[in-house]
Amino acid sequence: MAFGSGVPTVGVDVLSDGDFLLDVREDDEWQAGHAAGALHLPMSEFVARYGELTEAAPDAGKVYVLCRVGGRSAQVAQYLLQQGVDAVNVDGGMQAWEASGRPVVDDKGQPGAVV
Repeated sequence: MAFGSGVPTVGVDVLSDGDFLLDVREDDEWQAGHAAGALHLPMSEFVARYGELTEAAPDAGKVYVLCRVGGRSAQVAQYLLQQGVDAVNVDGGMQAWEASGRPVVDDKGQPGAVV
Protein backbone atom coordinates (compact mmCIF):
# COMPACT_ATOMS: atom_id res chain seq x y z
CA MET A 1 0.00 0.00 0.00
CA ALA A 2 1.36 3.40 -0.96
CA PHE A 3 1.65 6.04 1.73
CA GLY A 4 -1.30 8.39 1.42
CA SER A 5 -3.55 5.84 -0.30
CA GLY A 6 -7.17 6.19 0.69
CA VAL A 7 -6.83 9.97 1.02
CA PRO A 8 -9.63 11.89 -0.70
CA THR A 9 -8.22 13.18 -3.98
CA VAL A 10 -9.53 15.53 -6.67
CA GLY A 11 -8.18 16.93 -9.91
CA VAL A 12 -7.50 20.62 -10.42
CA ASP A 13 -10.55 20.77 -12.70
CA VAL A 14 -12.92 20.61 -9.70
CA LEU A 15 -11.29 23.50 -7.83
CA SER A 16 -13.11 26.82 -7.75
CA ASP A 17 -12.09 30.37 -6.98
CA GLY A 18 -12.31 30.79 -3.24
CA ASP A 19 -11.28 27.22 -2.38
CA PHE A 20 -8.70 27.14 0.41
CA LEU A 21 -5.36 25.99 -1.04
CA LEU A 22 -2.42 24.76 1.03
CA ASP A 23 0.91 24.50 -0.82
CA VAL A 24 3.37 22.20 0.98
CA ARG A 25 6.29 22.55 -1.47
CA GLU A 26 9.64 23.89 -0.29
CA ASP A 27 10.60 27.57 -0.39
CA ASP A 28 12.49 27.49 -3.70
CA GLU A 29 9.53 25.81 -5.43
CA TRP A 30 7.08 28.32 -3.93
CA GLN A 31 9.23 31.32 -4.91
CA ALA A 32 9.41 30.16 -8.55
CA GLY A 33 5.66 29.76 -8.91
CA HIS A 34 2.49 29.05 -6.95
CA ALA A 35 -1.26 29.55 -7.03
CA ALA A 36 -2.14 33.09 -5.96
CA GLY A 37 -3.84 33.16 -2.59
CA ALA A 38 -2.53 29.77 -1.44
CA LEU A 39 -1.14 29.35 2.06
CA HIS A 40 2.48 28.17 1.98
CA LEU A 41 3.65 25.75 4.69
CA PRO A 42 6.56 23.61 3.50
CA MET A 43 6.22 19.93 4.34
CA SER A 44 9.62 20.04 6.08
CA GLU A 45 8.23 22.65 8.53
CA PHE A 46 4.61 21.57 8.56
CA VAL A 47 4.20 20.12 12.05
CA ALA A 48 6.07 23.02 13.66
CA ARG A 49 3.94 25.57 11.78
CA TYR A 50 0.60 23.72 12.01
CA GLY A 51 -0.91 26.59 14.01
CA GLU A 52 -0.66 28.86 10.98
CA LEU A 53 -2.99 26.53 9.13
CA THR A 54 -5.53 26.36 11.94
CA GLU A 55 -5.61 30.18 12.07
CA ALA A 56 -6.00 30.60 8.29
CA ALA A 57 -8.21 27.66 7.25
CA PRO A 58 -11.98 28.06 7.03
CA ASP A 59 -13.86 26.62 10.00
CA ALA A 60 -16.30 24.61 7.91
CA GLY A 61 -14.53 24.08 4.63
CA LYS A 62 -12.14 21.81 2.85
CA VAL A 63 -8.39 22.30 2.73
CA TYR A 64 -7.06 21.42 -0.73
CA VAL A 65 -3.42 20.35 -0.39
CA LEU A 66 -0.95 20.87 -3.27
CA CYS A 67 2.66 19.97 -3.93
CA ARG A 68 4.48 19.51 -7.26
CA VAL A 69 2.73 16.30 -8.39
CA GLY A 70 0.74 14.96 -5.44
CA GLY A 71 2.99 12.75 -3.31
CA ARG A 72 3.91 15.14 -0.51
CA SER A 73 0.45 16.65 -0.50
CA ALA A 74 -1.10 13.18 -0.05
CA GLN A 75 1.04 12.66 3.05
CA VAL A 76 0.10 16.05 4.50
CA ALA A 77 -3.59 15.50 3.65
CA GLN A 78 -3.46 12.16 5.46
CA TYR A 79 -1.95 13.85 8.53
CA LEU A 80 -4.61 16.57 8.43
CA LEU A 81 -7.39 14.00 8.21
CA GLN A 82 -5.99 12.35 11.34
CA GLN A 83 -6.21 15.75 13.05
CA GLY A 84 -9.87 16.11 12.10
CA VAL A 85 -9.32 18.56 9.24
CA ASP A 86 -11.41 18.08 6.08
CA ALA A 87 -8.39 17.75 3.78
CA VAL A 88 -8.26 16.74 0.12
CA ASN A 89 -5.18 15.94 -1.95
CA VAL A 90 -4.96 17.65 -5.35
CA ASP A 91 -3.91 15.03 -7.89
CA GLY A 92 -1.13 16.19 -10.19
CA GLY A 93 -0.36 19.13 -7.92
CA MET A 94 1.06 22.34 -9.29
CA GLN A 95 2.17 20.64 -12.50
CA ALA A 96 -1.47 19.86 -13.29
CA TRP A 97 -2.49 23.34 -12.12
CA GLU A 98 -0.07 24.97 -14.56
CA ALA A 99 -0.87 22.52 -17.40
CA SER A 100 -4.58 23.34 -17.07
CA GLY A 101 -3.83 27.01 -17.74
CA ARG A 102 -4.47 28.25 -14.23
CA PRO A 103 -2.38 31.26 -13.22
CA VAL A 104 0.98 30.74 -11.54
CA VAL A 105 2.72 33.66 -9.81
CA ASP A 106 6.17 34.02 -8.29
CA ASP A 107 6.95 35.38 -4.83
CA LYS A 108 6.77 38.93 -6.23
CA GLY A 109 3.32 38.43 -7.76
CA GLN A 110 4.68 38.28 -11.30
CA PRO A 111 4.05 35.38 -13.72
CA GLY A 112 5.85 32.32 -12.38
CA ALA A 113 6.64 28.74 -13.32
CA VAL A 114 6.39 25.40 -11.57
CA VAL A 115 9.79 23.85 -10.82
